[in-house]
Amino acid sequence: MKIQLEFSKHANAYNQYNRIQERVVKRVIEKIAKEKPMRMLDIGCGRGALYERVDWKLEKFVGIDFAQGMLALHPKSPEVTLYQKDFNLLGCCESFKEEKFERIVSASSLQWAEDLSQTLSEIASLQTPVSLAIFTSGTFKTLHETAHTPPLLRSLEEVKSIAKTYFKDAEYTTLNYTLAFSSVREMFRYMKQSGVGGARNLLGIQEMKRLMREYPLGYLEYEILLIHEEKRA
Repeated sequence: MKIQLEFSKHANAYNQYNRIQERVVKRVIEKIAKEKPMRMLDIGCGRGALYERVDWKLEKFVGIDFAQGMLALHPKSPEVTLYQKDFNLLGCCESFKEEKFERIVSASSLQWAEDLSQTLSEIASLQTPVSLAIFTSGTFKTLHETAHTPPLLRSLEEVKSIAKTYFKDAEYTTLNYTLAFSSVREMFRYMKQSGVGGARNLLGIQEMKRLMREYPLGYLEYEILLIHEEKRA
């Protein structure tokens, strides 16, 4: 519940802080632009960054997110249906089995799955091509090394291993980005407001001050695994 509350709390400020997520959304859209699916399901749709980049006609767009604050800001239109759903819950996709989606997408949310195997199994049960971007442990790599803390996220290898159980014929691409800041203080403000911290307080005040003094880079690192299946014949 804590993560849901954190994303809802910062929903209004999210757009100005989600620069990396926007780049990820762009890559997902590039993957499906030629196909132009008209019936889509967005897992962890947030405030609609992916929907807003779709530049073709949609028949139906379903978005699910566990943060009501995000859903409240998602664009509304006749073809859009939004549900407050938690993809961590068993059976979260059961009600969509008759929908006949053409594409399932997820841009920046599945890294927070409590049981990634269960969540991907739910998605795979819909028997629909996927384009899923999942942040992995190379994200904030130097920050965690400097702070002597374990990564928040699963490793690239672990995510890929789990995903291949359900999407064995998919294309797997590793995306690496950096995001520069004018100061370490600005960097930490960004992390707090962007949602990438996952609502997990790892450090006390003194440890945080030490990290701000010792962090050696002027940027943050990001690592994302993009899982893409081609449209099925």
